[in-house]
Amino acid sequence: MNLPEARSSAADAQQWVLGAPLASTVDRSVPAGVTTSDLAQYCLMLGDDALLLAHRLTEWGLRTPELEESAALGGIALDLLAQARTLLHRAGEVEGAGRDEDRLAYFRNAEEFRNVRLVEIDCGPGPGGDFPATIARLLLFSTWRRAVFERLVHSRDAVLATLAARSLPSLAAHRDHAAQWVIRFGDPAGGTAPRMTAGLQRVWPLTGELFVPHPVEARLADAGCGVDPAVVRDEVSAALDEVFSVARLPRPNPAEFADFARPGGRDGAHTGGLVFVLADLQHLVRAGA
Repeated sequence: MNLPEARSSAADAQQWVLGAPLASTVDRSVPAGVTTSDLAQYCLMLGDDALLLAHRLTEWGLRTPELEESAALGGIALDLLAQARTLLHRAGEVEGAGRDEDRLAYFRNAEEFRNVRLVEIDCGPGPGGDFPATIARLLLFSTWRRAVFERLVHSRDAVLATLAARSLPSLAAHRDHAAQWVIRFGDPAGGTAPRMTAGLQRVWPLTGELFVPHPVEARLADAGCGVDPAVVRDEVSAALDEVFSVARLPRPNPAEFADFARPGGRDGAHTGGLVFVLADLQHLVRAGA
């Protein structure tokens, strides 16, 4: 193999590691009956969820309780970043406005992001939370996202269906990793159950938003391209109850699990935390623009 071929092969391999290649063999046409604006917005929703949580996880660096856990959170963040790259690229190509995944990640303001608010709040290592709060968020998010992606594998959009199928094993691993920590923290002999309970209470009020469909989500679900998140509520609730039972932890207020009224993150209405996380995420790129 000559040098140009070797470089091309290495570039192709890197694309596959970080996300679907831009010149994928997957059918990238917009399914009939689906508007490009709806599909682009839906991809932004799912992509922004992954991008923001990936960044929040990387904030821990080496501050986790164990070096092995620092590596584990870094790996989870990389998995989510790969999902974000594919989804933001899909949003850009469908939108047709000349914006690729980098432009969408680094040159949108807070009101243009469409992530759920659960992923943007400070759960630590800053003063807004601690490690159990981060684990609580990861458990809620990964349990919910895996349930959604299990249904997204049947999407009429080939890019979304392929991404969902490829992501299911990693999402299951994320969920199980978080569940093991919750069970470990819930052990009465360890004295950490109160911290785990507080971590769950920190993120629980934001769970209702996960299950209330945005109009775009509802339209794409009707068109066979997206998932109505309301259909996974009972499944996610049962999975979380199983973890709480094994961990011997009380379930937070059940009413908050269903209590949410728009507008929310899907509408561009965010918590104050998003401005700060975007400032950290975007400042180097914007400074060099």
